[in-house]
Amino acid sequence: MRYFNGRPVELLAPAGNFAIFKEIVNANCDAVYIGGKRFNMRLHRKDFNFSNEELAGAIGLAREKGKKIYITVNNVYTEGDLPLLEEYLVFLSGLKPDALLVQDLAVPELLRKLGLSLDMHASVMMNVHNLETMRFLAEKGFSRVVLSRELPLSYARAAAAQTGMEFEYFVHGDMCVSHGGQCLYSGMLFGASSNQGRCLKPCRWDFQIERGSHHYATRFPLAVKDMCLYEYIPELIHNRISSFKIEGRMREASYLLPLVNAYGDAIDRYIEDPFSYDRFKESEFLYRNRKRDLSTAYAFGRPGLSNINRRMEGTGTFYSTGKVFSAAREEPELSGEKAAAIREEMLRFLDKGRERAGQGGAMQGASPGERGAGRLELAVTVMNTGQARYCIERGVDHVYLSGAVFRPGRPFSAAEIRELVAYKGNAKIWLCQGRMTLDQELEEFQSALETLDGIDGFLVSSLGGISAVSGVTGSPACRGDYGLNIQNSLSWRYYQSCGLDGFTVSPETKLGDTLMLLEALASGYGGESDAGNHAAAELIVFGSPTVMYLEHDLFENTSTHSNDDDGNSGAGTLSLIDEKGFRHPVFRDSSKGQDSRGRNHVILVKDLFLLPFMGELAAAGLRRVRVEAPYVPREQFTRVVDLCLAVRDDPENAASLTRDFTPPRAGFGAGPWAVSENGRE
Repeated sequence: MRYFNGRPVELLAPAGNFAIFKEIVNANCDAVYIGGKRFNMRLHRKDFNFSNEELAGAIGLAREKGKKIYITVNNVYTEGDLPLLEEYLVFLSGLKPDALLVQDLAVPELLRKLGLSLDMHASVMMNVHNLETMRFLAEKGFSRVVLSRELPLSYARAAAAQTGMEFEYFVHGDMCVSHGGQCLYSGMLFGASSNQGRCLKPCRWDFQIERGSHHYATRFPLAVKDMCLYEYIPELIHNRISSFKIEGRMREASYLLPLVNAYGDAIDRYIEDPFSYDRFKESEFLYRNRKRDLSTAYAFGRPGLSNINRRMEGTGTFYSTGKVFSAAREEPELSGEKAAAIREEMLRFLDKGRERAGQGGAMQGASPGERGAGRLELAVTVMNTGQARYCIERGVDHVYLSGAVFRPGRPFSAAEIRELVAYKGNAKIWLCQGRMTLDQELEEFQSALETLDGIDGFLVSSLGGISAVSGVTGSPACRGDYGLNIQNSLSWRYYQSCGLDGFTVSPETKLGDTLMLLEALASGYGGESDAGNHAAAELIVFGSPTVMYLEHDLFENTSTHSNDDDGNSGAGTLSLIDEKGFRHPVFRDSSKGQDSRGRNHVILVKDLFLLPFMGELAAAGLRRVRVEAPYVPREQFTRVVDLCLAVRDDPENAASLTRDFTPPRAGFGAGPWAVSENGRE
């Protein structure tokens, strides 16, 4: 380990397979991060990643060299993954790596259950972006956080002083345009989730932009440049970054070795003699050997359009390998044939569930039929008081006041919230936090809560949000939003121990995995009963969640290309038009973010339409369903709510009630439920 003024400075290098590792471990780095064959965020290539035997060999070799090994266990896990994940963690415990990189909180929950002690680092996919989340993680045994890519470098210095946490920061390599863990598009389109190591990168498509009657030849407007902070070693150290992380577990040794050695040499030279340090020594070399063009991303502020790559990466194509990750395609459609196949799969699962319950197997408890008894509840997300009042008047059970109101709307005021609370009748009013809640926004939220009486609960998207709500007088109810990416019962159990009493199932969850999760919530996993917890889960059955959540502002393209901005700061809809001509709607929200422009939300071309399966979902144990369509015009919004209420009250006849319903947008989709015959890869 290197030190500067007594503080550790670690250069953390990637290695994609054992052959590459044997070269990287001899390079000028302090630690190497690697992944196994199954449970990590880089699963595209069969010739990459480490077998169990290779993991053991890598740790032995690193020990000989005096270097650290971190193992990535950093994707989101389904219920079906848990038994093998349990075996894997027991195996890793025997190897004693220096730490695990973690995204899914099923990992610490399993470590607790198994009585294992392994150091944990919070992956960038946890999108850690406020002090409350950092303090929470520190209390739960995490020793290091990989900071959100959207946070400026200067944030780490203040956060280190206030939390005592170690910080890891990306210094070089491929970056995502979306907030960490908040891109669902690959999973929704292809059933290949970016949160499970299989992203097919629709962000790298050649989109054109359409806004109103204007078309803009924007070319790859979501394809960001590679990060490069080589020239800013002093600033990284000064801002208390403990670990300088190079991205590249899918890169060859010939690319990585010169890169790692250049950064290692720069750190050594600065530590040895900061007075005469030359920060530009290898800049020209790194520039000549780049794959994409280079950027400092959000390290020194919001980069805007300067962060978008234009380089044809040395192969005559836009991709560094000369191979496209994926091509534009129609979103999975809910045709009559597909609906019949989905229903058949659900009925098969329910029948097998009765057999499992009767046999008293690993997942014991009431049969799906018995669990199906009981009234469904309906939750609806709204973005204005008109929508909220309509829901209350019609008898919606839960009204979610959105924390990300799309422009030209404005956030709910305290006066409007009090008005709705007084008007709510039998409905429950929930106040939602935004997906990205920086410290100032979180403090404002906490302050407002102290003056707002009568709110029934809060919808949160981060551990920090839970912590903020827990300090409110009266201990209101707290639910997890879909941004928490919960797909398994152990992750839910962890959040439950942190104070949640319900959650929205990740919209990426496939059919078979959704049914397994509902069964596990009712029956328990591994002998630890969760009886009654089936009521905790909520499923989005109509509308579109935000499938790409961006700090990057696509509306900036329209004013830059035409100089005819409408003066409404990005009000209304912008569309990304793919090569097949499909229009992907984009909204700008009214949050302050890092400036006054707000954040961007890409939604699905087709609304999810799972209403026809409400009878089967109720039989599987689901108790609460959700509508996520506040962006549609009022007359269509009221039709949607009325239909959902009719289905809520008569789920067994859901198929007939929904048969003649006209889609409010481009058609009906079933998302990841429609990507394969049995709902799983």
